[in-house]
Amino acid sequence: MTSQLPFSEVVKVRFRDLDAQGHLYFANYLVYGDEVLGAYMEALGLNIMDPLVAPCLIFTVNIHCDYVNEIGGNNQVRVAVGYSRLGRSSADAVFELYHSDDGTLLAKGGLTQVFVDPKTRKSIPIPAFYRANILELQPDLDG
Repeated sequence: MTSQLPFSEVVKVRFRDLDAQGHLYFANYLVYGDEVLGAYMEALGLNIMDPLVAPCLIFTVNIHCDYVNEIGGNNQVRVAVGYSRLGRSSADAVFELYHSDDGTLLAKGGLTQVFVDPKTRKSIPIPAFYRANILELQPDLDG
């Protein structure tokens, strides 16, 4: 694995994640990226699992994935995540999937997040503590 992204986890490819051809169903590439991104966000201090106490909601407004290599069943995938852009009220997150055994790049993609006030459902600035925690790990995003 040659990722420069700051956070990663290993995901086991389960039988239920496969399509009829025996490889990872295309939408599950996005699920894997999103699940690990959620873990990264929690590690950065943004717990959004309880909307009643979360400082904001996060809406995904765009998502894309480039499929590079097939992912078969009974494998483990290392999913690396991070951010590629921080705006005022939105951010672009990126993900990369690698075969755990040999580090082969399997897929890469990203999504755009908009930070939203839970009551008004209008965009708000990225919470200051969250922006600071991202920049601590990815200082190149500042500016």
